[in-house]
Amino acid sequence: MNAHPTHVRPAPEGPRPVLARITPPAQPLGPWRFLSTVVRNPLEAWPEAIYREPVYTSTVLGNSSLFVMAPNLIRRVMVDEADAFEKSEVLRRALSPALGDAILTADGARWRWQRRAAAPIFRAERIRSFVPAMIAAAERTRDALAAAPGVEVDIAQTMMRTTFEIIVETMLPGAGGIDAARVERGITDYLESTSWVVALTLLRAPAWLPFPGRAKAERAKTYLRDELLRLAAEGRRTGTEGRNDLLSLLLAARDPETGQAMDDRDVADNLLTFVTAGHETTALALTWALYLLSHHPESEALIAAEVEAATAGGPLAPEHVDALPYTRQVILEAMRLYPPVPVVVRAALRDVDLDGIPVKAGTPITIPIYAVHRHAALWDEPERFDPARFAPEAAKARDRYAYLPFAAGPRICIGMGFALSEAVAILAVLVRSLRFSLRPGTLPVLKQRITLRPSEGMPMRVSPR
Repeated sequence: MNAHPTHVRPAPEGPRPVLARITPPAQPLGPWRFLSTVVRNPLEAWPEAIYREPVYTSTVLGNSSLFVMAPNLIRRVMVDEADAFEKSEVLRRALSPALGDAILTADGARWRWQRRAAAPIFRAERIRSFVPAMIAAAERTRDALAAAPGVEVDIAQTMMRTTFEIIVETMLPGAGGIDAARVERGITDYLESTSWVVALTLLRAPAWLPFPGRAKAERAKTYLRDELLRLAAEGRRTGTEGRNDLLSLLLAARDPETGQAMDDRDVADNLLTFVTAGHETTALALTWALYLLSHHPESEALIAAEVEAATAGGPLAPEHVDALPYTRQVILEAMRLYPPVPVVVRAALRDVDLDGIPVKAGTPITIPIYAVHRHAALWDEPERFDPARFAPEAAKARDRYAYLPFAAGPRICIGMGFALSEAVAILAVLVRSLRFSLRPGTLPVLKQRITLRPSEGMPMRVSPR
C-alpha cells in the first residue's frame, strides 16, 4: 500500500500552525537561574547551541558534562563503547527509590540477567498475540468518546487509561483489583518530584535532603511498590503453569549462570518498571500525535482513508495493523517532535576517546534526544510536522542515530515493538471514527518529568467523523 491512499490528497499548505515547543535560551544560564529552571523544567535549561552544534560542554557550579548531538558520537556512546558507560547518578537518584534495581536502572550482569528474563514476552509472535487486546481497548475508548460528542476531555488522561488497561490485560493477566486511577495518580505524583532530584544531584546534595513535594512522592512510591509486591505475591501463590505473561515469566526466571531466581521484590521492581514505562510513553506518543493531527486535518484524513482501504470498510483486525504505513509514519513523526523520553544520560566508567574527544572517567554524557530530533544539521525544517520523513526511502537515507525515541544499542527499549503496534492500533481505531479538536487558543506547555508531558493535559473536543 502506498503511504498516501491515492483517493485522498493532502490539502494545499496554508499558514503553518504554531506548535508547542521549547524556546531555548540564546546563552547558557547563570548557575542560580539554571537551577531554578531545572526545577521547573530541565529541558528549558538547554542553550540554543545544543540544537545546532555536534557537541557541547556545560559547566555549572563546577560540574562539567558533555552534550552529544552528532550521530557518530551518539553511536560511540550507545553502541561501540556501550560497556564504558553506565546509568547516570541523576537517573538512579530519580528512579531507583521507586523502581529499585530493575531493568531500567540496573547495570552490568544484573541488567543482562533481567533483560534476558523479560525478552521472551516481547518477541514478534508474542506481540502479535497482544494486538486483539490493543484493538479492543481502543474500541472501548472510541465508544466512550463517541457517546459524549462535543464534551471536552483531557486526551492525555484518556490515553493513559487506555494504555494502562492494555498493560494490565497483556502483562498482568489475572491480577485483578488494580485501581487504575490511583496507580496513574501515583506515577504522576512520583515523577513530579524528579526535577527537584535532578537539581539537588547537580548540587551534590545528600539524597535525604527534603524538598517541596517529597512527602507526596514518598507516599506515591510506597503505594506503588506495595501494590506491585501484592501482585508478585499473588502470582507466586497461584502459580505460573501454562501462563506466558510478564508476571509469570519473571516469577519463573532463573539466572542461567547461578540458577538464582527473582524474589518478590525483584519481580515487583520490574513489574512497576514495565507498568510505568509501558503505558506512560505510549500514551504520550498518542497524546502528541492527536495534538498534531488536530492542527493537520489533511493528515488526519489520510489516516482515516488508509484504515478504510486496509479494512475494506470492515472492523480493524490484527493483520491490518502492519498494513498502515502512513499511520505509523504519523506516530514516528510525533515521537520526533515530542519524544516521550526526551533525554538519556550516561556516566563514563573509564577514560574514553570519542572520535578525538577525550572523556574522563566520571563525566556525565547527555544525549538530548529532544534537541537531536530538532537539530538544524540533521533535519530539514526541524520544527515542521511532516510524516513523509518516515517514508521508507527517506528513513533509509537518514543516519540511524539521528532518531532515538527508543534509544539505541544494547539498551534499546525492550518494548519498542509492543509500543509501536499499540500506538498504531489505537490511533487507527480512534481517527477512523472520530475527529479531535484542540480547545481554541491552547498552546500546550512541554514539561519534562523523566517523560515529556503537556503540563496541563491536552483538552480536546471529540466529534464523529
